[in-house]
Amino acid sequence: MKKFQVTVNGNAYEVEVEELGGSFTPAATPAVSAPAAASKIAPAAVIPDNAVKVGAPMPGKIIGTKVAVGQTVKEGDVVAVLEAMKMENEIFAPKGGTIASVNVTTGAMVETNDVIVTIN
Repeated sequence: MKKFQVTVNGNAYEVEVEELGGSFTPAATPAVSAPAAASKIAPAAVIPDNAVKVGAPMPGKIIGTKVAVGQTVKEGDVVAVLEAMKMENEIFAPKGGTIASVNVTTGAMVETNDVIVTIN
C-alpha cells in the first residue's frame, strides 16, 4: 500500500493505493486544453467582507445560475440550480439585496458550503 495526500477543491484527503502485480501500459489519452478543464471547477472569486454568502448545501454540479452581478433579488428567489444524486436542487436567496458576486459557472463541481453567490 502507498499513501498519498490529494487535494480536491481545497479539501485535503489521505488515500491509500494498493499496487497490484503485472505490467501497466498507459493508454493514449487525448490532449485536454487547460481552459476546458478549468471551466468545470468553481472559480476563485473575491468575496466582499459584508456580503451574505449563499453556500452549496451538498456536493454536486452547478447546472444553472439564475442571477448576474448587480441584479436585485428578493428573499426566496432562485439563484442557482445544483444537481446532486441525479436530482435538481434549487438554491434560494436567504435575504433580499443585490448580487455582489457569482462564484460558479454552469458545469462547475462544488463541495458542501462552497460559496455560490454573495448578496449585499
